[in-house]
Amino acid sequence: MSEDFQILGSSSGGNCAFLQTGHTKVLVDVGFSAKRIGCLLKSIGQSLDMIDAVFLTHEHSDHAQGIRGLAKRLDLPVFANRDTADAIQAKLTKPVNWKLFQTGTEFSFRDLNVRSYALPHDAYDPVGFTFTWGEDGDLFYPPRSLAWITDLGYVPAHVKEHMRNVQTLVIEANYDEELLERDERRPWATKQRIRGRHGHLSNGTAFETIKELSHDSCLKRVFLSHLSKDCNNVQLVREKFASLGLDLRIDVIDPEFGIPFAEERTTVAL
Repeated sequence: MSEDFQILGSSSGGNCAFLQTGHTKVLVDVGFSAKRIGCLLKSIGQSLDMIDAVFLTHEHSDHAQGIRGLAKRLDLPVFANRDTADAIQAKLTKPVNWKLFQTGTEFSFRDLNVRSYALPHDAYDPVGFTFTWGEDGDLFYPPRSLAWITDLGYVPAHVKEHMRNVQTLVIEANYDEELLERDERRPWATKQRIRGRHGHLSNGTAFETIKELSHDSCLKRVFLSHLSKDCNNVQLVREKFASLGLDLRIDVIDPEFGIPFAEERTTVAL
């Protein structure tokens, strides 16, 4: 059975990922225009017509702007909680095929089992997702798990437990503390929001989180995502995490590219 996970793009300018399991193809967040998402999917041999569903973490444009164009597909299920759906639908003229869930609940879609949980971020009701699929004892379709956790100001205990119990983790490393402090484009109030408990994770916080999880978790691979184009850079993140010296694959998602160059492509055969 063909399985794949690819981050199509991740930064403060837009976030979107493609997940293919044995029987399902979905997008996690759609923070680019539908046209651009279509181009990104084409570059990996997929298309928007092949997508079975969309999962949204929250209403901010860098995670949800693609819904405007995707709403043309009336058959496309879009999973979100009530507050997120209402905030997005209020800005649209076309109805969306919403599939509502309550934050903190677990539900299924085809062969995917999905768990949602609250994240501390400055949106109406932001969530993280854990996706699990596969069958115990099946050599050809063994159990797999992935958590998508971005846009949070700190890591609560319940979120850390979700991180601990997956094989693949997508977590943000949004900003470098010194680069944010020196940034002249952002006013003091914006910097405080980014640093706050409902803002974003710094490189340092992401580092300490992965370091702690490395001692007692199921983690095999980590994607460091949602890097700020102005207040972070790939080399800084790579150097910092290289010091962990872990037997754990850690990939840094370059904020300047949708699909990274071939040698840096963020693909994992799950």
